[in-house]
Amino acid sequence: MKLKKIFAIALVLALAFTLAACGNGGGNQAPAPGNGENGEAPPPPPGETFTLMFNHVLTPGHPYHAGFEAWADAVYERSGGRLIIEVFHSAQLGVEEDIIEQIRAGANIGQNTDSARLGMYVPEIAVMNGPFFMESLDEVLALYELDKVQEWLRILREEEGIKVLSFFWVQGHRHVISNRPVRHPDDLAGERIRTPGAPIWQESVAAIGAVPVALPMGEVYTGIQGGVVDGAELVYANIYDMGLYEVASYFSETSHILLTNFSVISYDWFRSLPEDLQQILQEENQNAGLATSRYTLGGLADELRERLRGLGMTIVTVDEIDLDAFRARSIQAYENLGLVETRDAIFAALGFDR
Repeated sequence: MKLKKIFAIALVLALAFTLAACGNGGGNQAPAPGNGENGEAPPPPPGETFTLMFNHVLTPGHPYHAGFEAWADAVYERSGGRLIIEVFHSAQLGVEEDIIEQIRAGANIGQNTDSARLGMYVPEIAVMNGPFFMESLDEVLALYELDKVQEWLRILREEEGIKVLSFFWVQGHRHVISNRPVRHPDDLAGERIRTPGAPIWQESVAAIGAVPVALPMGEVYTGIQGGVVDGAELVYANIYDMGLYEVASYFSETSHILLTNFSVISYDWFRSLPEDLQQILQEENQNAGLATSRYTLGGLADELRERLRGLGMTIVTVDEIDLDAFRARSIQAYENLGLVETRDAIFAALGFDR
């Protein structure tokens, strides 16, 4: 990895997030460097060019959007304008599940997703978004070296048509947001908590004591506001960026899942690229993912915690929460999905005593 380039991407992220924070927390960010006067890509050079449309569900004020824009800029620059990435925020191209099916069909489209949804194609990979599975970015990076994980990526690629560019995009721990404090799994009894619809998400939320309710990301605010759900489980940046402090009073640092994201594209489309562009696309996604993760995990949560307090939220900090009780309950998710053996094999390969 090129540390100078990763540092430069981190500076872009910090600037973009600061500009967004000066607005309402969810407004449009400044155009990424090199993207022209109106945020549009400059005209491509003559000759054959390739375009990838990349979709994500987050708002333009989220650090990930800045990270994807930085990736697009790096690819454009390094490829001499031969490879253009157009980044679409707020699920502008559609919901993740539909986008992934388009990817499998060979479309020039990409998606920020997670192993929970990829588990619909390779069931074992869902373990990577299981409760209390990984605890840090370094642990996630160590997964990439494992033969078992590489086999999952091979199956996705060769049998399902899904090319994983990188899973070095770690958003941080997911916590519970609601209108009551949560310190123990029993505090979640009867609470309807929004989570994605994939089985590992549903089972994880049920295991820690809540009633899981599947809702699209864009419906979380109105879902809580209208009483469809009592709360949600999300990372710090989501809470601030989506303005959820307006509809929920408590943020409880349950830390039940370290959210690891995947950048995925069509394997058929990827193979249609010249080899040098394949390398550029993947390497720069890894670079941008590392920079974005390090920025997000390197103090952003502390900053957002104080901002949310200033906006009236009560933060139940991790030292007030019975994490041992949450860990003990979480095993039920692995048991219900038949993933205990997979989890234990990964832990053994990494030398974990958990």
